[in-house]
Amino acid sequence: MKTDNKKAEIKSTNQKSAKVENENKEYAECVVLKAVGYPFDFNLMENDFKITNKKLFEEYAREQWLGLEVNENSYLFDQKIIPDYGFEIITAKPNGSIISEKTKIKLIDEEISKSIDEVKINNSLRLSDIVGQKNAKNKVKVLIKYLEDPDKFGPWAPKNILFYGMPGTGKTMLVKALANELDVPLHLIKATSLIGEHVGDSASKIHELFKKANEKSPSIIFIDEIDAIALHRSFQALRGDVSEIVNSLLTEMDGIYENKSVITIGATNNPTSLDYAVRSRFEEEIEFNLPNDEERKEILEKNLKTMPLEHDLNLDKIVKMTKGMSGRDIKEKILKTSLHNAIANDQDVLSMKNIDYAIQSAKIKNTEVKGMYE
Repeated sequence: MKTDNKKAEIKSTNQKSAKVENENKEYAECVVLKAVGYPFDFNLMENDFKITNKKLFEEYAREQWLGLEVNENSYLFDQKIIPDYGFEIITAKPNGSIISEKTKIKLIDEEISKSIDEVKINNSLRLSDIVGQKNAKNKVKVLIKYLEDPDKFGPWAPKNILFYGMPGTGKTMLVKALANELDVPLHLIKATSLIGEHVGDSASKIHELFKKANEKSPSIIFIDEIDAIALHRSFQALRGDVSEIVNSLLTEMDGIYENKSVITIGATNNPTSLDYAVRSRFEEEIEFNLPNDEERKEILEKNLKTMPLEHDLNLDKIVKMTKGMSGRDIKEKILKTSLHNAIANDQDVLSMKNIDYAIQSAKIKNTEVKGMYE
């Protein structure tokens, strides 16, 4: 009992001294932590860390570290249930502030760490496999030269590129092919997964994304549907956290932290919906167009080669029927639907009857979607 009282006295004294030393500092509004494990790796130690009650953890952490100064990229160590287990300080608002009874303490969502790991999907995909988009493929050549020899560009390095165009026109496919051509890590993420539940969450997720890419440079960051987190100011009232997200994104894109040999590519269907400050950071905007007649025919020919059924089709007729469709629509809505229709009807050959069925199904879906927004 005396020992417990002594420990409590020491803890109390330490907290008091921390408060005295930091009495002129600001109180922390929010601290975002990431569990990083023990400083030593013993076989008897379990490094997996799981929080089952985030609200309870916040109370536990705040009581334990009350009065301590928090600085980004430094560490806090547990001294109670799991002594010496380390937590990296990802975000401290403001940096160099001290933890108070009102400080929000959050653990970074582990899903973000998983989702921003390098994408290794379809390593055989190359730029030559992409049908059409000649202008886009020509413009990304400078990115290839930069990542092959970053020093050659000096302060004139390409950093932020925007891909825009209709859905299904190959924006994601092109960036995957680019990463494969260069054999560099691709950090591909949906912008919506960067939106946090609490103050400071989004900033920490964005910082973590760029930090990981920088650690494994040369690399490419691809933020799909970037307008979901970088809305134009006229839409910002729709989400209260947009200012925090936009500011964090601008900080990383401006290169306040050294991001050598890291290229950020954003993708959007509608560039006019982007926040002006964010859009201005993209030094190049590359448009992706819907395929023309010749390109739609090539898309059909390439995909039909992998069909599990034989086919008897009038390709020129299908080209006319699919005018205004993207490459993804042709593959997913027309060829896949027609194939499933043939298999469901025990057919051994894919025919124009199956294609007609898929075309009609696509028209019905498009009419229903259009009706929802009228």
